[in-house]
Amino acid sequence: MAITAADVNKLRKQTGAGMMDCKKALVETDGDFEAAVDVLRKKGQKVAAKRGDNEASEGLIFAQTTEDGKTGVMVRLNCETDFVAKNDDFRGFVQSLVDIAMKNMPASIDELKAAAYDDKLTVAEKITEHVGVVGEKLDLSAFDVVNADSVVAYN
Repeated sequence: MAITAADVNKLRKQTGAGMMDCKKALVETDGDFEAAVDVLRKKGQKVAAKRGDNEASEGLIFAQTTEDGKTGVMVRLNCETDFVAKNDDFRGFVQSLVDIAMKNMPASIDELKAAAYDDKLTVAEKITEHVGVVGEKLDLSAFDVVNADSVVAYN
């Protein structure tokens, strides 16, 4: 099967992976999109394993409150470089984690990691997949839910 630029672009939009990685995955799977997504996911797992010992000291902290302002969540996703942290795609990914936390209100970081990201992946699996996209170690290093009842205001 001939792989077209439109096919590569479609897979890139679906996964966020680089153009060449998408092309290689489509060639490897003879144009099968689902199999190509699996190839890219496995690549992310390999990258994550290789970078596991690296220090992820950069990143972003996003916080959001409910409309009534009585409950809020905070999520910190670390990466290796400020270059990745400043990327709009990374920012969007962190926001998606906050959205999932707001929807599910998990009691712990482990519960957030186990929450469904989409129909196929958990948050932890999506983070691993995203490692393959950015090429750096990512670490969901902090999560908290704050209730207004537990906040003390000082004047």
